Amino acid sequence: MILRRCLLAATAAAVASSAFAAPPPFETPARVAFLFDLSSGAELLNKDADVPMPPASMAKMMTTEVAFELIDQGKLPLSKMCTVRPETWKQWHSAGSTMFLSPNEQVSVENLLHGIVTLSGNDASVVLAECIAGTEPAFVQQMNALAQRLGMKRSRFGNSTGWPDEGATVVTARDLGMLAKATIENHPKLYKQFYGQPSFTWGKTLGSGQEITQGNRNPILGKVPGADGLKTGHTEEAGFGFTGSAEQNGRRLVMVVAGLGSFNQRIEESVKLMNWGFNAWTSKPLFTAGARVGAAQVQLGSEEEVGLIAPRAIAVTYPAGAIGGEPRMKIAYNGPLKAPIAKGQKVAELVVTTPDGTVQRMPLVAAEAVEEAGFFGRMWLGLKQLIGLA
Repeated sequence: MILRRCLLAATAAAVASSAFAAPPPFETPARVAFLFDLSSGAELLNKDADVPMPPASMAKMMTTEVAFELIDQGKLPLSKMCTVRPETWKQWHSAGSTMFLSPNEQVSVENLLHGIVTLSGNDASVVLAECIAGTEPAFVQQMNALAQRLGMKRSRFGNSTGWPDEGATVVTARDLGMLAKATIENHPKLYKQFYGQPSFTWGKTLGSGQEITQGNRNPILGKVPGADGLKTGHTEEAGFGFTGSAEQNGRRLVMVVAGLGSFNQRIEESVKLMNWGFNAWTSKPLFTAGARVGAAQVQLGSEEEVGLIAPRAIAVTYPAGAIGGEPRMKIAYNGPLKAPIAKGQKVAELVVTTPDGTVQRMPLVAAEAVEEAGFFGRMWLGLKQLIGLA
């Protein structure tokens, strides 16, 4: 396959000429820290983002993502009722974070998801896993299969909760960021419905029978404008960690920190990192969602080329206040592309090089479907190639 790079006719909005400045450095005691701009794909901070680590309850993001996939495919109704097996309750009713489920209780998928996302309930995670796949080990197989489809090549899951399991469950910060990106972009309605809730009420206290309301442990919720996700994690082995996201003025950042020493330190470092991402960096729009960016050649298709469009708003990320000329843009794809091609299929990338030499890559998708050429179509294409018209 030949990697084709096509110059774009379109250019970014003109910017004044001046020295290109680097952003102020960010120092953190977190063992791992990762921050990227979802609109451009630019990595703003990378501190051991590819080092394997235990995720603790951040693993529940994958439990939730499996459920979201099934819900959006129409295979798992939010109204489906799940039974709390007495054996599951006995194992998890007092092990770490809990939703305060009761044995033999009937709970909807919707409420279990609130119990997982907002309350980080280990009991809720296992009950949902058993409800979906029959057993937790069978559900874990679905978690690992989905992780591979999402490109989380350095991650594997041994349970649905993130509970320490002698190294069976391991992730990287980059993979957690990839998982957060998939949740936000692939399931926007479910993301909005379940992530970012300040609290959730479930269960009753013994004796008085008062309802139990627990707050969301998300350390940036209510502290960083636009914060709406995702998931904290803590075990003695993993320390305090957090995968988070916030959106301001149409610009969304995703962050991961791990290995912090305390609950309060997680709050402080998470808020500092997200604020640094928004304040020390800026984003300049390049293409609106659905805008045509270029075209790619197609081999043995009903059409000889396919339009390439932006699947979402595309921007380039700069250090704040740094303007040093226009970014260079190219379209890159392995081509010519082979038909058939589905409408909306990712087939190329927009490669943007900023004036400081930083490369940012954004996906481009097919603007329309291209079918395989029929028998006579292939004959015509062969004739054109033979006489030099193709």
